[in-house]
Amino acid sequence: MAGPTEEEIRTKAYQLWKDAGEPACKMDKFWYEAESELLKERKELGDPPPGLTDNLPV
Repeated sequence: MAGPTEEEIRTKAYQLWKDAGEPACKMDKFWYEAESELLKERKELGDPPPGLTDNLPV
């Protein structure tokens, strides 16, 4: 399975930003935190990290 989509990251980052009280700075912090959390969730579900399935036989 591929990594999280931009839309998934955007949605998660928005929720993290709202939960943090909608601060006016460090917006990229929420983006990277959201991406990291989504990758961690997928890893816990057993999905391979992005890029590791590119060379698997079909």
